[in-house]
Amino acid sequence: MASVSPIRFEQGEDPVSVNDFVSEVRGRLDVNHLLEKSVILLDLNESIYEEIFKRIIGELATRDAKINLDAVQEALFVQDEGTPFNSLRQTLQSISSTGEGGMFTYDQTWVSTFCTLDGVEHRNIAIARLHSPINLGRTMEEIRFVIVVVGPPREKGTKTVLEAARTFGTLFADIDVKQRLLLARSVNDFKAILISSSDQRAQDPTHFQHKTNTGEKANIPDTKWYPGRGIAHDFKLRIRLYASDYYDGVKDRRAIQKTLSTTVFLFFTCLLPAIAFGVFNDENTNGQLNVKKVIFAQAVGGIFFAIFSGQPMNIALTSAPLAIYIKVIYTISESFGYDFFAMYACVGLWCQFFLTICAFTEAANVMKSATRSTEELFGMFIVSAFHLNAFKAIYRSFQEHYFPCDEKNYTLSSNITNMTNLSSEIEHFPTDCHRDTAILFIILTFGTLWIGLSLFNLRSTPYLTRGKRDILADYALAVGVIVMSIVGTFVFRQVEKDVFDVRLNAPYAAIAPFWTLPLSAYFVSMGLGFSLCFLFFMDQCIVTATAENPQHKLKKPTAAHMDLLGVAILNVFFSIVGMPWMHAAIPQAPLHVRALADIEERVVQGRVYR
Repeated sequence: MASVSPIRFEQGEDPVSVNDFVSEVRGRLDVNHLLEKSVILLDLNESIYEEIFKRIIGELATRDAKINLDAVQEALFVQDEGTPFNSLRQTLQSISSTGEGGMFTYDQTWVSTFCTLDGVEHRNIAIARLHSPINLGRTMEEIRFVIVVVGPPREKGTKTVLEAARTFGTLFADIDVKQRLLLARSVNDFKAILISSSDQRAQDPTHFQHKTNTGEKANIPDTKWYPGRGIAHDFKLRIRLYASDYYDGVKDRRAIQKTLSTTVFLFFTCLLPAIAFGVFNDENTNGQLNVKKVIFAQAVGGIFFAIFSGQPMNIALTSAPLAIYIKVIYTISESFGYDFFAMYACVGLWCQFFLTICAFTEAANVMKSATRSTEELFGMFIVSAFHLNAFKAIYRSFQEHYFPCDEKNYTLSSNITNMTNLSSEIEHFPTDCHRDTAILFIILTFGTLWIGLSLFNLRSTPYLTRGKRDILADYALAVGVIVMSIVGTFVFRQVEKDVFDVRLNAPYAAIAPFWTLPLSAYFVSMGLGFSLCFLFFMDQCIVTATAENPQHKLKKPTAAHMDLLGVAILNVFFSIVGMPWMHAAIPQAPLHVRALADIEERVVQGRVYR
């Protein structure tokens, strides 16, 4: 998607640019002056076209006796040819370019209409927030805000009704402002949001621009190249925004709610894969890398990455490809008689050495040529790996508990005549036959999935209120896991359950003795480290590109080179102490962005876009 688009007439006249609150001082003054005598209507329950405008114009008429209801309606509406219906004569709406052949889409959540009326001495504005979206016709299929401006026919150019509509339209063209206005609880709060938004725009004209941070913000100036230039540039861009990374999460009630819900969501989103890959590593390394170590590394790596990374939207996590690579290292170590942790540390150090070179030489710039399909294919591969692990776990449970219950060999005989025979039969019944365990495994797995998806998709249903739907959707994963955990623990308390080996008594490794390896092992480690570096580089860069997708409209600059260096430093520590490696992971990173985002749905030609 493009950046904030111009506002233009609906009837196809020349585009009208957004109001520049810095150079056009009148815009800021209009917001403050017009809001003093404005009409603000919150949560109108009217759902019929005529009733909505009749209510709005009626409120305006109570403020200005020279506004006549019939005259304003006649000025605002025009009858459609060949139909008995009326449509708005003049409207303003923001448009967004799709970037495809000059096509654009309308922001169909708000509309501004205006007219002049003889006898009216000054401009009057009314803003109505509807209780639920309504369809007002073509390009206005899901309207939540209606802005009506009525003024005198003769005014100088900066005080016309069009200028007033353009000023307020500029504010409503910003999704952040609309989201805050939707949550406003009183008229005073509503006005305060508009005034503060105009003040912020006047102080920082780029504050509300929805530009992608892969464009001019991320480009390095044409200066003489030197090693580490990209890292230095990333650091300069990010350091001035570092404090706001924390402040933005607690600046208002909505931000605090989003921060809390995202924290809970990420806790489960990171914990569950950590357990899964911990079990995988435990099986592949005979317990030398286990669930306990993966969870501990996840905590340390997550805190480090959150504090020192250039793109905090990324979530550092061990992944399926890394788990497979660790298995390869363990197999080689066993085959050649090398100490596993020494070999693991040597491979990791070589990998981070090559990754540091990539960071200092700005190798991440190669990803500028990557297409959206590359990101989607990579994401599909990772998601497929998660699905495969889930179905493998189900199959393993059936293999251990269901399939041994062969009907031919393990059913009770039909010729039991007394309790002695029954006791004899039960004594020979196999102890590994627990079909209920395998069935419960499926119930808990798909039950968690069903609850999570149902609550997550609650936003698109008419049930409850918007605020309650958002809260339930934000906590969907947490609710699903907790509910099914309670069901498994208490409802099916008598059923034996599959559990993984935590190895609570497993010691943490001291510094791995990589210096004790023979000379040949260093060359083997260098080859493995180079290949592993390629995996790290591709994963980190593709995940970063996915999180910073233009459709997410992130406002802060990227820091790909700085993040590569941060990942290298973090994994040097993990290599030496024998902890699982990690880097930015899919789908956690884009899910993190989505969890923090305010999502607006738009209807375009009958289709809903987010």
